[in-house]
Amino acid sequence: MPAIHAPMTLNVPFFWPVQLATDMVSEGLELASRNVRFLAEEARLHGGIQPRLATSHGSRIKLRTLELCDYSTPKSAGLPTLVVAPYAGHTSMIADFHAGQSLMQTLRASGVDPLFLTDWRSATSDMKDFEVDQYLADLLACVDDLGGRVHLIGLCQGGWMSAMLAARFPEKVASLVLAGAPIDTQAGDGALKQMVNASPMSFYEDLVEAGGGLMLGKFMLAGWKNMHPERHYVQEHIDLYEHIDDPAWISKAEAFERWYENPLDLPGRWYLQVIDQLFKRNLLAKGEFIGLGRNLDLKSIRCPLYLLAGESDDITTKEQVFAARTLCATPAGDVQAQTVPGGHVGLFMGARTLHDVWPLIGRWLLEHHHA
Repeated sequence: MPAIHAPMTLNVPFFWPVQLATDMVSEGLELASRNVRFLAEEARLHGGIQPRLATSHGSRIKLRTLELCDYSTPKSAGLPTLVVAPYAGHTSMIADFHAGQSLMQTLRASGVDPLFLTDWRSATSDMKDFEVDQYLADLLACVDDLGGRVHLIGLCQGGWMSAMLAARFPEKVASLVLAGAPIDTQAGDGALKQMVNASPMSFYEDLVEAGGGLMLGKFMLAGWKNMHPERHYVQEHIDLYEHIDDPAWISKAEAFERWYENPLDLPGRWYLQVIDQLFKRNLLAKGEFIGLGRNLDLKSIRCPLYLLAGESDDITTKEQVFAARTLCATPAGDVQAQTVPGGHVGLFMGARTLHDVWPLIGRWLLEHHHA
């Protein structure tokens, strides 16, 4: 048998540990140990850790589509504030991300109390035929359980749901905060708008069919990553390797991946309705969307509005958010509109926006606390 003069590369997964052991001899134990830690953390970050809300809270009610989480203090009084998290394929952890970096903590520290959050559930096969009406009805049940009148904070997709509820039942909404919320989905020229317009409905229908009637979270996750492939397929792995010995960096990375790498499945009928009626045909902005048996007219919304948009948001452009200024009937003096640096996710869990902007929104809510 001839002698082997160069390291053998074993490409069969079963033998990778053998190759790693060989590398430990040739590269040195310290470097190999670092590589092992890197591989273990890679496995944890990509689906190996489960999402969780960062802040201790109670459970108000549990419905088929969501759990209503209670962040109120024992002596809370006044109109409740309900944060409607996005139902767009990721968990509500986006609103309660990490200790010291949490929208719910920021609002509570600003005196917003009583305070609640929708924690959306992943759809199961028996939910595949749920429509937008089912989610509006459950959101309405939350509002009624809280006394029938609330301040609404709608984040991203939770924003158009909040606007729908406010248009359908304007007497139930004392004020409305829309952050990164696509109200006019054809405004601006963002990447998401371009992708939706360029893809035929048959593409989305095929995805739902492949998911057995559900829009599977893993399909959406792949799509989101492909919007910025260099970040998700190259740079994030380089960043992890460079910071593998930094516990603070790893802790924050794990918190992000708890949220990002654990997507929710969506009902297929709901998903196709949203793509077709909201994002392709823009029926909500046109006043033609039917919700809970009525035509939803945004002109029914006259409550105070606070609109928050990201300057470089390519998911929901600022034009899509700020369209609410003219589509709703709120008097100009009761509308606040603010643009902040950064993209979409930073609106809800970016450290700078949480520190500089959301306390201002908290004080604005307190001004209307007993409205």
